[in-house]
Amino acid sequence: QVQLVESGGGLVQAGGSLRLSCAASGRTLINYAMGWFRQAPEKEREFVAEISRRGSNTWYADSVKGRFTISRAGARNTAFLQMSSLKPEDTAVYYCAAASTESTILSGTSDYWGQGTQVTVSS
Repeated sequence: QVQLVESGGGLVQAGGSLRLSCAASGRTLINYAMGWFRQAPEKEREFVAEISRRGSNTWYADSVKGRFTISRAGARNTAFLQMSSLKPEDTAVYYCAAASTESTILSGTSDYWGQGTQVTVSS
């Protein structure tokens, strides 16, 4: 079983930055793609970013492209989401995800989920 724990959320002013972390335990995620989703109040969960199993490929939602950067480290058991130039519309609960194939996350789902961390961007 895999446990994912997010951290790094908080309150930030528009234009600011935050770095989210996702720590995995239970098994090595060296063979898992990792990603981030978010869900704003009264909205459906949406894909934000993904990094491939080897860390060589990344994908981003159009809404965050050029502002967010996903990475992974620590024998690939930790994932990060560096968020810059934050906007009020980035306010949401951000969830870490891990899946055995890249296409799983790109399709909008995952094998494992974290509990989420709140990001609030004030205008």
